[in-house]
Amino acid sequence: MPEQPPYLRIADVLRQRISGREWTPGDRLPSRAQIAQECGVGENVVRRAQELLISQGVLEGRAGSGTYVAEPRRRVRVVRSSAREHREESPFRADMQAAGKRGGWESRTEAKVPAPAEIASRLGIGEGELCVRTAYEFLADGRPVQLSTSWEPYDLTAGTLVVLPEGGPHAGIGVVNRMAEIGITVSHAVEQPEPRQATAEEASLLGIQKASLVTHIRRTYYSDEGRPVETADIIVPAALCEIVYEVPISR
Repeated sequence: MPEQPPYLRIADVLRQRISGREWTPGDRLPSRAQIAQECGVGENVVRRAQELLISQGVLEGRAGSGTYVAEPRRRVRVVRSSAREHREESPFRADMQAAGKRGGWESRTEAKVPAPAEIASRLGIGEGELCVRTAYEFLADGRPVQLSTSWEPYDLTAGTLVVLPEGGPHAGIGVVNRMAEIGITVSHAVEQPEPRQATAEEASLLGIQKASLVTHIRRTYYSDEGRPVETADIIVPAALCEIVYEVPISR
């Protein structure tokens, strides 16, 4: 049998020290140099072992602070379903409530942002045409579990009360209900999910290890006339969420 790589052996040692209650959730681990000296390996071996345990949710890294034993986090269920789009309440909040958690989000909107080529293609507009871009961090009990960046053609909502997705009298009611306020009927959405690794920025925002597995969902809403009215990139980390699709059956 081939010899176990050193970083896997150190990961097992760290895992045993955690399961043996030497370190408990919230505890800060000793420095890599100290662990390396205790275990007779190099610091790079300890770093790889810690990165593995972070990706598995056993440890968590905090920028500028160190590495800590992670608090146990049960994966939350995220339901993708057309039947939920017309509700007054947020589907995300409903998902979190079902999991016994408090759901919410933080957002940042920029108006009149030139559309990059890919976004322009998805919205059926010219590259560089102006859009309203909103970046979201979705929170469960105050901790981020999902990211989304939304793009809407500026000329679609300019001069209306719904130009800002999270501002004005119709803030936070979702794309379908906001568009209905200006006489646009959203008839359907198209979602394209694909697995990939988290970028450094995504990992930092979500509190997961860089290159951890995420599902990247490209979602586009269409009006009943076939015009794209919004497109979004949704990032769902595998360590924190499970995705469930509800498929309606017409009789």
